[in-house]
Amino acid sequence: MTDLEAALRRAVRGEVGFDTTSRALTTMDASNYRRVPLGVVAPRDADDVAAVLEVCREHGVPVVARGGGTSIAGQATGTGVVLDFTRHMNRLVGIDPQARTAVVQPGLVLDRLQDAAAPHGLRFGPDPSTHSRCTLGGMIGNNSCGSHSVAWGTTADSVRELSVLTARGRRLRLGQEWAGAPEGLRELADGELARLRTGFPDLPRRISGYALDALLPERGADVARSFCGSEGTLGVLTEAVVGLVESPRARALAVLGYADEAGAAEAAAGLLPLGPLTVEGMAVDLVPSTEGLPRGGAWLFVETGGDTEAEARTRAEAVVRAADVVDALVVTDPGGQRTLWRIREDASGTATRMPDGSEAWPGWEDCAVPPARLGGYLRDFRRLLTAHELRGTPYGHFGDGCIHVRIDFDLLSADGVARFRRFSQELADVVVAHGGSLSGEHGDGQARAELLPRMYGAETVALFERAKAVWDPDDLLNPGMLVRPAPLDANLRFSVLPREPVDVEFGYPSDGGDFSAAVRRCVGVAKCRTTSVSGAGVMCPSYRATGEEAHSTRGRARLLHEMLAGELVTDGWRSTEVRDALDLCLSCKGCRSDCPVEVDMATYKAEFLHHHYAGRRRPAAHYAMGWLPVWLRWAARTRTAPVVNALASVRPLAAVAQRLGGIAGEREVPRLAGETFSRWWRRRGGRPTGGGDLVVLWPDTFTEHLSPSVGRAAVRVLEAAGLRVALPPTLRGGAVVGDGTSRSALALLTARRGQVCCGLTYVSTGQLDRARAVMRRTLDLMAPVLETSAPVVVLEPSCAAALRTDLPELLHDDPRAARLAARVLTFAEALERHAPDWTPPQVNLPAVGQTHCHQHAVLGDAADRRLRESAGLAGELSGGCCGLAGNFGFEAGHYEVSAACAEEQLLPAVREAPDGAVVLADGFSCRTQLEQLAGVRGRHLAQVLAEGLE
Repeated sequence: MTDLEAALRRAVRGEVGFDTTSRALTTMDASNYRRVPLGVVAPRDADDVAAVLEVCREHGVPVVARGGGTSIAGQATGTGVVLDFTRHMNRLVGIDPQARTAVVQPGLVLDRLQDAAAPHGLRFGPDPSTHSRCTLGGMIGNNSCGSHSVAWGTTADSVRELSVLTARGRRLRLGQEWAGAPEGLRELADGELARLRTGFPDLPRRISGYALDALLPERGADVARSFCGSEGTLGVLTEAVVGLVESPRARALAVLGYADEAGAAEAAAGLLPLGPLTVEGMAVDLVPSTEGLPRGGAWLFVETGGDTEAEARTRAEAVVRAADVVDALVVTDPGGQRTLWRIREDASGTATRMPDGSEAWPGWEDCAVPPARLGGYLRDFRRLLTAHELRGTPYGHFGDGCIHVRIDFDLLSADGVARFRRFSQELADVVVAHGGSLSGEHGDGQARAELLPRMYGAETVALFERAKAVWDPDDLLNPGMLVRPAPLDANLRFSVLPREPVDVEFGYPSDGGDFSAAVRRCVGVAKCRTTSVSGAGVMCPSYRATGEEAHSTRGRARLLHEMLAGELVTDGWRSTEVRDALDLCLSCKGCRSDCPVEVDMATYKAEFLHHHYAGRRRPAAHYAMGWLPVWLRWAARTRTAPVVNALASVRPLAAVAQRLGGIAGEREVPRLAGETFSRWWRRRGGRPTGGGDLVVLWPDTFTEHLSPSVGRAAVRVLEAAGLRVALPPTLRGGAVVGDGTSRSALALLTARRGQVCCGLTYVSTGQLDRARAVMRRTLDLMAPVLETSAPVVVLEPSCAAALRTDLPELLHDDPRAARLAARVLTFAEALERHAPDWTPPQVNLPAVGQTHCHQHAVLGDAADRRLRESAGLAGELSGGCCGLAGNFGFEAGHYEVSAACAEEQLLPAVREAPDGAVVLADGFSCRTQLEQLAGVRGRHLAQVLAEGLE
């Protein structure tokens, strides 16, 4: 234990983390930069902050204040002690609806403030796209803005008073008329009045540099406002009084289509006199699908407000009439508006990939120019990109002249980094030529501070240095930011990664087979750190259950990054830090769809576990549940299911077995079926009937051995829809599709018996060699099926997802894998595509439950929604994850997190369900979780429809 760590532990009541994991989680923010801190402290209150500052001052160690860690310019990283305010100093102290103010701590997430203010008809004006995870302290530090800044300004416009600790321990209460000003600040400003009046560009999004002009007497000598945007370099915020604005009772969204982004940009300023709440712009390159959008190559999202829906719509229609558009759409339905806004908010992540899948990076994320000059600036910007042979897709706050863009810089090679520097210098000159600010929202940080002399001139930058010295004479707080900055091309986070591809098992087709590129997908926008999910969202259940960064998708990606770097995490694939962080990953695959850049942590976890345990003994649960298909087939062949069930019902025996198998003692062992699904199939004849399309019904492990009633119900419904149902062959060589096996003597003599399996349990436990062997055997068995046009219908969503994704990604060298993956259909998809004229039975009941997380992430549920609607099953299924997630919830040590995930959405939805509601749960894990935690019987959609047929 170092002297610094020991001193901090003695002085601070909050957590002190100098371990590898704590440091690795804070090496990066959402920028291109990386710094390794000495340690992390989560202070409990202002006294803890004062104690940290005193200890660090005595040891000469810098301090960096950090909120959600979503800063894009590098200012939330540092080499000293990082203060994490999100763990304890995250409270809403109070709201005064009459005064329209709120008192907040720096770690409070913006959405929590919005939730508390909404019942009073109020809201906090600024709302960055990261509103679900950014903190008020970070917003004040960066002077954040968001999409509504044309109506309600920047964070500085909403700040009333700030409680601040200086590096030397002084407690100040900042406000207007020099309130709380440190000694020497007033004298500094009074001596530079002319410069303060003439040296600062007058535009709505001027965030760069220190806001010293707020200290002018005609501007109220507002010390609190001048502190905003100082990026943690002047003092440490411990509490803030912020103003709230009246939220319109009704809103309308006008989406205006233009031929291109330049046309949208030139139109934006002309809409400001109409008093819109937003004027946001984006181009077609950032939109995965233009469905639901008006015609055009670029769009403005213009929101209007009113006391009634009619008033808001009237204002939106006035905007449409005033705009010269290709096409337009006005939406007043809140759900429709949320859907459209998600397209815009996800752009910050979508923009990290070019249309061809290549990487793009921040660095010139948010320059701002006067709105009237935005069109000209964009044309110059495009010309500069072309000159440097770079690509980027601008989007952002067109009404404020603020543009976000990610550019396909090559930050891995020396030549690419040199081009990054040259482009940055030239673009800074273009911005200044248009009267703009190098930063229009995210601050200067390391990305732009070096270029501030080009914007302000050397004398004003020298004034910034003098202001920093007044506040922080020891240069203790976030050194290297804003004044005396590090070069913009130093400390790049990619420089520590291996230059040669890492030897891995999965194919990573979207990343060119490069595991490092897959890990680089996480750019830190931290959508995984949200404390609640909306709609059908899933990511990231373990973070919401624990509240710990290590158990977020971003946290795990950071640890994998450091594992590849080898500087902080030094034992590579054998790392216990990475293993422990991945241990609570449910492999729900929610990040594969919900993360804007489609990080696939379930695959990364399987990859890591494969290497981590290579040549070593695995946890008992990997053998007990990873090899579950083997044990269940053995029980079926020996017909010992009744014996196994009887022994499992004897609690002492079950407890011993669970302990030996690494299974949580709180769990009940599921009962094995007395008759497997395949045996039932053979008993009823084993051959398809009818004359419709042939479909091959996949007997997954769970349907086969644990819930064959689902398979029987599916056969009943599929045949009622006129389809011919067959099971996959069970003999390799000479099998005939349609009878489930082969009856020829030659086949019986020459073929080998087997049973298809997707390999899911082996993949989820990282036993990839075994998974490959199982998958290849399955492809051999399925060879006759692949020679036909028959689809493969998979009832268990997790198995369907494994066949769609894990199979072709793990067997990327076998073309049969991709062919089988392309054949996989869900139950609802099979009915929709192969029995389109069939009308399902009218159940006419309310339905509750949860969309399976793998179905949400990989398969999609559009066909299921349409089938439920057609059958009269009313109601929306909840999002999130059931928490059992295959083997996860059964493993020892996971029960509490598993139960917490279920309590987030699934169990409350079931408890609040109306009488007679159908509880839908297509996944065996979901049904088991419902039964064990709530005593509720969930049913597969096939079972509900089969009952309806009766």
